[in-house]
Amino acid sequence: MHLRNKHNSGYDLDKLIAIEPALKNFTYNRADGIKSIDFTNPDAVKLLNKALLKSDYDIQVWDIPAQFLCPPVPGRADYIHALKDLLDESNLPDKVQGVDIGTGANLIYPILGSREYNWRFVASDINPLAVKCAKTIAELNKLPVKVMQQKQPNHFFKTIIKANQFYHFSMCNPPFHASETDADKGTQRKWKNLNRAPQASLNFGGQAQELWCEGGEKRFILDMISESVTFKEQVYWFTSLISNKDNVKPLKQQLKQVAAEQVKVIEMEQGNKSSRFIAWSFFKP
Repeated sequence: MHLRNKHNSGYDLDKLIAIEPALKNFTYNRADGIKSIDFTNPDAVKLLNKALLKSDYDIQVWDIPAQFLCPPVPGRADYIHALKDLLDESNLPDKVQGVDIGTGANLIYPILGSREYNWRFVASDINPLAVKCAKTIAELNKLPVKVMQQKQPNHFFKTIIKANQFYHFSMCNPPFHASETDADKGTQRKWKNLNRAPQASLNFGGQAQELWCEGGEKRFILDMISESVTFKEQVYWFTSLISNKDNVKPLKQQLKQVAAEQVKVIEMEQGNKSSRFIAWSFFKP
């Protein structure tokens, strides 16, 4: 993980159980004797997140409705820290403002960005329930975050970024699958890899907008790139996670076509998992 990631040394479950005692009900000792939790159980993952956010980020109130995605805090923190490095390389000011596209009910990126670096955020989502939950988290924890509903689901920045506003970055964790059928197949593969019978109540859930969109991740980011041209003087760095590394090449080709001045692909590593985000800017370095 990133050197500044608070979770580089793993989880201190005893400490986290002291913070969220109910977490104890989901712990077990692995064959090597190390204490762990069942990461396929959504209640366990939610309690782990609540404990981590309370312990390491002073988030005293955090909850999400059933079947909304529950993000792994350490991996999401890596995006924030790598983005901070990118902003520093660009010599941008300390008082940073960003936009989180598709913040979800969990509000995870504005939580981490505001707590780690005092960034201010506008966070948007098309799902009204997600917006309601995110607003509650922001208000109860007094976060410098304005949560907005995107009422035009085919747009990213329109209606969210107003005239004469400037943001130092945008960030996004786009839906991966191209259809609901593909999303269901992906869930089935996860259960098969775990040698477990599929259980709809467990952690491979998520609202439709979180999991899939027509054309999948590539189409989503291509459309975001196209719309970013309209806002090229209002956002310094546009960024988005990319789950499928095969999408990097066509996205870079599209960025060349729209005459982006700077394009970077930032690689991240979390244990055996690798991830990346693409960043583009219409400002000259």
